[in-house]
Parts: sequence; C-alpha cells; structure tokens
Amino acid sequence: MTEVGPMVFEFPELGVEEEVALEKIDGLRKELRYHVAEPRRWVGSVRRMLAARAIQGSNSIEGYHVSVEDAVAAIEDNDPAEARTEDWHAVMGYRRAMTYVLQLAEDEHFELSAHLIRSLHFMMAEYDLEASPGLWRQGPIWIRNDASGEVVYEGPDAEAVPGLVDELVAQLASNNRDLPPIVRGAMAHLNLVMVHPFRDGNGRMSRCLQTLILARDRILAPAWCSIEEYLGANTQRYYEVLSQVGGGAWNPRNDARPWVRFCLEAHYIQAMSVLRRVRESERMWSDLEALLESRGDLPERSIQGLFDATLGLRVRNASYRSVLKRFGAEEVSHQVATSDLRSLVEAGLLIQHGRKRGTYYVAAEPLKEIRSRARERRRPLDASSLFLPEPTPVE
Repeated sequence: MTEVGPMVFEFPELGVEEEVALEKIDGLRKELRYHVAEPRRWVGSVRRMLAARAIQGSNSIEGYHVSVEDAVAAIEDNDPAEARTEDWHAVMGYRRAMTYVLQLAEDEHFELSAHLIRSLHFMMAEYDLEASPGLWRQGPIWIRNDASGEVVYEGPDAEAVPGLVDELVAQLASNNRDLPPIVRGAMAHLNLVMVHPFRDGNGRMSRCLQTLILARDRILAPAWCSIEEYLGANTQRYYEVLSQVGGGAWNPRNDARPWVRFCLEAHYIQAMSVLRRVRESERMWSDLEALLESRGDLPERSIQGLFDATLGLRVRNASYRSVLKRFGAEEVSHQVATSDLRSLVEAGLLIQHGRKRGTYYVAAEPLKEIRSRARERRRPLDASSLFLPEPTPVE
C-alpha cells in the first residue's frame, strides 16, 4: 500500500532550545507592552513609524521600493512625494490589506478561510489585473534567480492549489491552536509561500497572513510584533532558508524546523529593536518637551512635527497636519501649519528645503543632537544567544 505523505508542511516538534527562545521573546514583549500600555503622546507616532517600515520592508522584497516618508504617507492616505506609480500602487494595496488585518484582529467572529486569503490578495493586487487578483493561478509557476536565470523553485500543480490551501486552513484551525502564535504564523507563511497559489504577490500575501495570525494573538498590535521590517532587511537570508526547507520544489515532507528557527530569530531581533526604539523615543520626546518649554514662544502642538524630524523623517505641510489630526487631537489649516513650520525654521530647529508644493523640512542641529543623545547607548543586536539553553540554577 502506497504511503500517503503530508499535504502541507507539518508543524515541527519544538525542542528545549525553541522553548527557551520563545520564553525570551515573550519576556521582551511583556516589557514592551509595559512601555506602550500607558497613553503617552509619542506612542502613536512610533507605532505609525513601525507600521510604515513593515510596509516598506515587505514590499521591498518583491522589488517595490518607497521611502519611509512615502510609506508613512500611504498610512496617512496622503499623496506620495517621490514614489514611482507602480511602487505606490503596490504599497497602497498592501496597506489596504493590512488595514483589514487590523480590523480582523479584534473580530469576535473571525474565521480563517480560503475565501479570506483570496480577498486579502484582491485588496493587495487589484491595481494589476494581470496578477489575477483574488484568483488561484491556473498554470505552473516557477521562481527564477534574477542574476543567473536559474529556476530555484517550482510550485505544486495548479490543480492541487485549492486543496492545499484548504489543508493549510484546516491545519491552523486544528489542535495546533495550542502552539504559540509565533510558530503558527511562521507555518502559515511557509505553507502559503510554498504553495504559491497566485500568479503574483505570493510573498506579500504570505507575510500578510503571518501578521494576521500574530494579530489574532492580541498580546500586542501588529506594528509592535511584525517581522516584515526584519525580513526586508535580510532578504537574502530569507530566501536562503526558504530554499533550504523547500529543496527547489513542493516537498512537504521536508523538515520545517530551520524555517521556524529563522522566524524565532527574526522575532527576537525585531522585539529587541522595537524595545530599543521605544526607549529612545521616550528620551527624545522628553528632551523635545524641555526644549519647547525653554523657548516659550513656540506652539506646544509643534512637538509632533519636531518628533518626526528627530526620528529622521522629512516633514511636509500635509504630513504635519496629518500627524496633528491623528495624534494631537487638533486639526489645523494649511496656513496655520505653514506658520508653525516657518516658526520652527526661524527658531533654528528645522531646515527648509525646496519651495511651494515641493517644500519639506528636516532636523536642524539641536534635533540631531537630541537624537544622538538618545541613541548613544546603542549596541549591535544579534541572536547569537537565542538558542542557548538557560543555565540550570544552583541549589
């Protein structure tokens, strides 16, 4: 009798090292939750920045590149400053899908299904009808190395796609509910990207699904726990691990443990990075408050624009008004915003570039010094100790 193998990649058995790694990540997240739980005015801006970097990172893997400012503009539903049309459409589509993911994170009636996966893909790719948004692919699919032209992965037959996606959904809804969301999200990502069910956008859709699984965890909002920024910054390793696990074709019998370990490393580094940024942001905001208080003649609301500039963003009239409306609970006119920004330039806190509609502002020396002081304690982040077992206590 022929042995029937697994339809999709199975969850690997977690060893002591993985269990210890999960505890370390959980410890970082609990500390992060403590820092962002209170309604502090800078938290919203940091969350927005993290969400922008996640969008930027995930899309960069697929070759769609936008600046951080334009990723922020996508979140704020503002016009881009410099993004190419195709890149902008891709980023806006991804933002739409991720906005829905945020809604689903709080949905009491949530149910993962193949239909939901197709709907999210449609939101992402509706700008490009050639990608058949929301539809399973009808033919074979290959991934080639852009440099050599070599086929590095071949997906399963198109006829198998609907059944494989149904199996993926069933796997996530089964007794694997007891596994940590980090592992469940990693396996959802792996299986969807290996099935490669769509003509295009499979990577973005797989990372979106992973974030959705994490969002349902409800420990932290997706912006605080997504690893898309890390994956965008480590694209080569991302592909290498997928290639190692996949073996060049649809091989669901292969061991998924290297992929899960890679995702644990990504969560560990990202959690440390986010926690570090939160601490730095708290110091920067405190210094900016002291700076404004010492000046006395600048509007208190301008701290939102100064904070963005201190983070390294280019501030525009539209982005300044958006951040005031979203986080400052204050809506100002274009004229008032122009007056505020001009005052900050005259005070030596911002530097103006361009004219008229092309005008933007960047941090002047006092803000650069604030940022430098906040970041002076930075040390390189690495995951070299993540899988080392905790020492046994001496009794």
